[in-house]
Amino acid sequence: MKFRAEMRIRGIVQGVGFRPFVYNLAMEHGLFGYVLNNSSGVLIDVEGGKPLVDEFILRVRTRPPPLAVIFDMQVRELEPAGYEEFTIKASDGDEEKFVPISPEIATCPDCLEEIFDPSDRRHRYPFTNCTNCGPRFTIVKDIPYDRKFTTMDPFEMCPQCRAEYENPMDRRFHAQPNACPACGPRLSLFHRNGAPVRVPDVLAESCRLLKEGAILAVKGLGGYHLACDALNEEAVTLLRSRKYREYKPFAVMVRDVDAARRICEVGEEEEKLLTGIQRPIVLLRKRPDCPTAGNVSPNQKFHGLMLPYTPLHHLLVRESGLVLVMTSGNLSSEPIVYKDDDSMEVLKGIADYYLLHDREIHIRTDDSVCRVWRGQGTMLRRSRGYVPFPLLMPFSFRERILSCGAELKNAFSLTRGNFVFMSHHIGDLENLETFTSFEEGIRHFKRIFNIEPTAVAYDLHPEYLSTKYAHSLDGIRKIGVQHHHAHIVSCMGDNGIGGEIIGVSFDGTGYGTDGKIWGGEFLVCDEKGFRRAAHFEYFPLPGGEKAIKQPWRIAAALLDGIYGDGMFDLGIDFVKDIDRGKWAVIRKMIERGLNSPLTSSAGRLFDAVSALLGIRKEIHYEGQAAIELEMAALEDAGSYPFRLRGEGDGYAIVLEPLIREMIADLQKGTACGILSARFHNTMTEIVLHVCRKIREESGLDRVALSGGVFQNTLLLERAHDLLRKDGLSVFIHHRVPPNDGGIALGQSIIAEALIAAGQ
Repeated sequence: MKFRAEMRIRGIVQGVGFRPFVYNLAMEHGLFGYVLNNSSGVLIDVEGGKPLVDEFILRVRTRPPPLAVIFDMQVRELEPAGYEEFTIKASDGDEEKFVPISPEIATCPDCLEEIFDPSDRRHRYPFTNCTNCGPRFTIVKDIPYDRKFTTMDPFEMCPQCRAEYENPMDRRFHAQPNACPACGPRLSLFHRNGAPVRVPDVLAESCRLLKEGAILAVKGLGGYHLACDALNEEAVTLLRSRKYREYKPFAVMVRDVDAARRICEVGEEEEKLLTGIQRPIVLLRKRPDCPTAGNVSPNQKFHGLMLPYTPLHHLLVRESGLVLVMTSGNLSSEPIVYKDDDSMEVLKGIADYYLLHDREIHIRTDDSVCRVWRGQGTMLRRSRGYVPFPLLMPFSFRERILSCGAELKNAFSLTRGNFVFMSHHIGDLENLETFTSFEEGIRHFKRIFNIEPTAVAYDLHPEYLSTKYAHSLDGIRKIGVQHHHAHIVSCMGDNGIGGEIIGVSFDGTGYGTDGKIWGGEFLVCDEKGFRRAAHFEYFPLPGGEKAIKQPWRIAAALLDGIYGDGMFDLGIDFVKDIDRGKWAVIRKMIERGLNSPLTSSAGRLFDAVSALLGIRKEIHYEGQAAIELEMAALEDAGSYPFRLRGEGDGYAIVLEPLIREMIADLQKGTACGILSARFHNTMTEIVLHVCRKIREESGLDRVALSGGVFQNTLLLERAHDLLRKDGLSVFIHHRVPPNDGGIALGQSIIAEALIAAGQ
């Protein structure tokens, strides 16, 4: 007797070869019925002998296509329909639209083989793709994921491509970006003055220009890169001067893992990240004989390195034979350029030539950045290759919540069911261009996931553009969330845990409930609320934003608070270099409370110590002083004293003992690397001591570490090990960044908890 089953599947199941997989599996089992894409995912109606149908269902559930991810599968028995064949039906868009969309997928081995096969019709074709690879998120305009709703719609397939597209046995069956040299997108080359460069082989000419030291603006998947020869010191120096990026490291692209090993140390897990389908930038320790120009990543022990992830990248690195700088195509502080007209305008003072193509990028998406920590990948910037893959929560959201994130490293999120859709990296909301990108991104996510939020969560800082955006929304529930509370709950959500926990949140800036700038916080919290159990004692930021960019001001203020005028008698290099007239003016600002906000920020403390040690007194990019302080640290070398002072129902961490002992070391001429190591050790001992004290008082034995300061691996490793050794369970970030790029996740979970509690 025939048995009929209907299967409704939700997940990443469109654009990943799911329907041809189902079709071929049905053929293999001699089953009849149909499969189609709908606006919820995939619908399968299958009929045949019950044992064969049962085996078919099991295979679909347990062994789907490699790029597919099944979130849930509902199966129900139906009356037999008497099907006589198995077919792939056209997409059904009648239901409520909601389909998770696949991220961009790096070029697969089959397509790569075709690109470099002289006998193949796609030989050297820079836009080769199939169901198993290619653009997804950046070309999608609407759902369902059909060609007419992507930026490939203007390119009508030639007969050969159409035959592939319509053949369920072909790996290009319904590959929406399918194309070839006869019918697909094409490359073009332009001079910086906008004039077309007419050459018979655009790719070969581009490679020649790179080898001659030119800077090329290269249109990629989610925006423009600026590329040059990473071994050419002159070219890299020119790129830095034109981009106004004096010190911040450039990302590097190499041909393959073997090439990566000639530059950096590559372990087993690093290799998996480098060669995986996401192809993020991976932070790797430089080899002692690293051949890249010294100014690719100045004052750093690491390179941000990635392998090619599009056919165009593969062709450029192979045919040029170069190690390429491949950095975001933008001006400092602005979002990555992704529109052709904008590229000609914004990058005209940087690039010598433009390597363009005529496939539109619908949504800009920067490269993702990660590192391996203790054998596991940890995200520092979640974007291309990972977005818009949702984070699955162990609970379902009662409302559809838009979380606006923070000001720096902004990423927003939207919730639906038990999914959190974290956005791509937006950037720092400090200018109109980035804020416009933020608004565009929200509109795009709302459209492609059919989510109209009923609540919005935002940071408490009244001047954040993301906060102002939230307040501008009408007819929607608004929920303010404290910055560091969101950091800790983000870490909890990242690890799928709930309940009360000790949270250590170290970062640069976060608006506190007392109106001051927090950033060195120990919280006792759960998803609904928190208690501030301890924090670093407040110190001034003379000049506000200026103090962040000139951390010598913070260091001087710390010394002034301890020694007063006597700081100029300390005899250390730091005070000898201070302009006393300038300092007198700044000191008056502090005394009068003019533009000298108080902060408890651990990030600013790292900056101040970097300045005090003569490592970095002024910064050129966010985090530079602290990063270079970490890079300077030598082996384990003791620590400095500190003490706690009772304050309300918690404690303030007093910095004076630490500063005094550090000054004594400087007076003795102790090496900078030892001082850095001792400071790092002190910070980890503070973490242990305070968490231990909170455990004694609260009985809690779980600790979450979050905030941008915990991107410092030296701090993270030592704090993690000390806490674990003391019997505490420690949770850190992996799926979302510990910095502000992950904060929207925490905002979402807190908003849900408050809604559920009727608050």
